[in-house]
Amino acid sequence: MRVLRCADSGVLVEVADLDEALALQAALAEQPPAGVTDIVPAARTVLLRLDPDGGDAGAVAAAVGRLRPRRGTRAAAGELEVPVQYDGEDLADIAALTGLSEREVVDAHTAAAWTVAFCGFAPGFGYLVSDDARLHVPRRSEARPRVPPGAVALAGEFTGIYPRASPGGWRLLGSTELVTWDLDRDPPALLRPGVKVRFREEPPAPRRRSGPSAAEDGGRNARSEGGPRADAGS
Repeated sequence: MRVLRCADSGVLVEVADLDEALALQAALAEQPPAGVTDIVPAARTVLLRLDPDGGDAGAVAAAVGRLRPRRGTRAAAGELEVPVQYDGEDLADIAALTGLSEREVVDAHTAAAWTVAFCGFAPGFGYLVSDDARLHVPRRSEARPRVPPGAVALAGEFTGIYPRASPGGWRLLGSTELVTWDLDRDPPALLRPGVKVRFREEPPAPRRRSGPSAAEDGGRNARSEGGPRADAGS
C-alpha cells in the first residue's frame, strides 16, 4: 500500500488489486479519518477527498497507514434489485466462453451477490463484482459503435449496466428498463460504490423499434470512447 498526496485537498492510496481496494474502502467507511469528506474507490486506488479548510493530509495519511483492512470485506451502501430480460446478443458467446449453457449463464448471473466496486466511464456506470469466477469473460475484440441504454453486460470480472447509448466493447447479456442515472433524482445514480445488487430474470420484452427513443437521445452527451474497459482504474 502506498499513500500519496493528491493536489491540495486529497490523499490517494495505491493498493495491489481490486480486492484490497474494496477492503480499504470498507475500513475507511467504518473508521473515517478526521477531515475526510468523500471516499472514492477505483480498481487499484482509493481517493480520499479532504475538507479544504480542515483536512490535514499528513494526519489522514498516518491514519490510513494504521488501518488493517480485512480482505473480502465490502462497504455497505444499500441494496438494489434489477429486473433483466436475458436476451443479449452475446449470450451464446458468453455461454461458449464460460463452458456453461445459456440457461446456466442466466442462473449464475441471477444467483450471484453483486456489489458495486467503483464507478466510471460514464455518469451512472457502476463496475459490479461477485465471487462467481465462472462469469469472467474477455471484452469483444471489436467494440460496437452503439450499445443501447439499459444493456446489461459482462467484461473481465465485472458486470455493468450502460446508463445511456454509447459505444462499448462489453459482451451483452441482456437488458433492463431500470433507469440507473437520472439528474432529476437524488442521488442521480442508483449504482454507487458499496450498493449490493441482485439481478432478477424477466421474460423477454418485444423488440424495441429501430428509431431512437427519448432515452437513447440522451446519448448525445455520452463520452464517445470505446465503452467501459474491464481494466479501468489501472
